[in-house]
Amino acid sequence: MSGDIRLDGRTALVTGAGRGLGAAMALALVRAGAEVTIADINEQAVREQERAAAALQPASAVRGLVGDLRDRDFCRAAVLASGGPDILVNNAALLPSFAHPGRLLEGGRFNRFWELDDSVVEAVLDVNFLAADRMARLSAPRMIEKGWGRIVNVGTRLTTMHNPGASPYGPSKAALEMASEIWVKDLAGTGVTVNLLSPGAAADTPGFATDAEKANRSRDPNFHMMAPRKMAAPIVWLASDRSNGFNGHAIEADGWDETRPPDEEALRIARPLGFKFHTGSGIR
Repeated sequence: MSGDIRLDGRTALVTGAGRGLGAAMALALVRAGAEVTIADINEQAVREQERAAAALQPASAVRGLVGDLRDRDFCRAAVLASGGPDILVNNAALLPSFAHPGRLLEGGRFNRFWELDDSVVEAVLDVNFLAADRMARLSAPRMIEKGWGRIVNVGTRLTTMHNPGASPYGPSKAALEMASEIWVKDLAGTGVTVNLLSPGAAADTPGFATDAEKANRSRDPNFHMMAPRKMAAPIVWLASDRSNGFNGHAIEADGWDETRPPDEEALRIARPLGFKFHTGSGIR
């Protein structure tokens, strides 16, 4: 029921939009009428999404940029190319498969935190947190100037953040969520909102796992994978005027019921950003 929401006249910048969740969200924003800049490190994937988006809207409404978000200059160029976006979607991430290849195969395992090389930990933190932080810092001034803006950070479930073997992916997403809560407070009264959108389940994307790993896990009746298209309805609503006043919340897309009115659905499944701290332990 979110198909009637329009984003005509709005500009959006989606990172990691060459495939998976990012591609699904970028195309959803294009369908809603936004001018979308797609940023990704994979040139072939960017060109494929440019073609897919151009088939939905005039080619002038879609811009693809190829580069590494760990590069400060590329981040600045992406923000400038988008004209200073009205809508920033920080989606780019290195997933657990980067640090733990083959973890879901028969006999596979997650590396313990002390087994990880500096280069792996640094790369995950640079992409998952530092790049998102940088993109927000570069985009916020223009949003504040216009008195309207949307920052949507793609997060993960709280349980995923601290599962055994979750390092460094889990900590990087925990940092992003806590930063989001701080940004909400810093941006109070500016017209710029900050919310978190998570898949809410293992996302059925190439980056999550190989086909062999997916096939192995599919034998587990409790294992559920979420189709990337589930991100479409909530991202369009979060990016629209319909979400005015909705600020500082986290939504899990897998629980979003597209048959229900989106305004009601967002309120039904939202939780406040941040974490509940352990209290009453008696430890000082």
